[in-house]
Amino acid sequence: MQDFLIVGGGVIGMMTALQLGDAGHTVTLIERGVCGREASWAGGGIVSPLYPWRYSRPISALSSWSEGRYPELAGRLLEETGIDPEFRQKGLLYLRVDDVGDALAWAREVAKPLSRVDARTLYAKAPNAAPGFDSALWMPTLGSIRNPRLGKALRARLATMPGVECLEGREVRGLLREGERVIGVDTAGGPVLGGQTVVCAGAWSRSLLESVGVALPIRPVRGQMILFRTPPGLVERVILKDGRYVIPRGDGRVLAGSTLEEVGFDKRTTREARDSLYASALSIVPGLAECEVEHHWAGLRPGSPDGVPMIGAVPGLEGLHVNAGHYRNGLVLAPASTRLLVDQLIGCEPIVDPLPYQRALAGSSPI
Repeated sequence: MQDFLIVGGGVIGMMTALQLGDAGHTVTLIERGVCGREASWAGGGIVSPLYPWRYSRPISALSSWSEGRYPELAGRLLEETGIDPEFRQKGLLYLRVDDVGDALAWAREVAKPLSRVDARTLYAKAPNAAPGFDSALWMPTLGSIRNPRLGKALRARLATMPGVECLEGREVRGLLREGERVIGVDTAGGPVLGGQTVVCAGAWSRSLLESVGVALPIRPVRGQMILFRTPPGLVERVILKDGRYVIPRGDGRVLAGSTLEEVGFDKRTTREARDSLYASALSIVPGLAECEVEHHWAGLRPGSPDGVPMIGAVPGLEGLHVNAGHYRNGLVLAPASTRLLVDQLIGCEPIVDPLPYQRALAGSSPI
């Protein structure tokens, strides 16, 4: 029996396994499909909340810690696996922001380099942005990562770690309980036991916890995105307007996203969403009208009541822990949220105060 059993092979599950493996523990990670192919694959890869000044302090605390870890993580994974997660730190331009005063006040409070720039600076940084804007907000330190490649690199690294076992294609049907302790999971291939069980199953976490009588307020929220094949240099940095964004990749492709849809566990794409995303993308960079839409897809975010993730031990059940409910910020918060939970699992000083994320679990006690 392994020291830890992790359910869910997204970026959060894989980062948890990586950190526990680094600390010398044995880990089994179980994924019903292929690791890194659900919400972790479907997102855009911006490593900051879209409008960070609009978020609560618990989210900001995790975001601030995480942001500085991605360059180091990307470099490590490239060195250890040969797969480049393509971390890019070329800043973000915000067009048409209504609450500029709040944004600048937030930046002063947290010592972030966010400033208001005039049209000349805006179009020097983004010559192909839509004309007619007389100013923008500019955050030079913001980065993005190519999340499908991040998932691929994490999966490759875990495969080389002697104490880590990854079981893909193994759907977990429920958690196994003996009295007041969770001892493992039930899968189609039989039971898998672990000393401690960690649920990192994103939008599917709720149904797993229900198998042991725990109500977890997580719901699926569909997000659709499109991908343009573009000539080099058309878009060089992330640009955000009215809650929609374009994100450049190193090979010239540009992502545009995303929708927010309460449709349950429905991952189908729709023509309506495609047309809306296309229009939003062209309103940011009109030159995208000359480019082919190469791909259109959807993923399911793990929505939670206020967007604060639920991190920590489940009250009333020994041996059961959760790291879920990150909503739109799973990739953003992954380094910090996984480190925070691992600190608690192995008895280290937590990187941030764990109470806000444990409070999020307080209403999830056994029914």
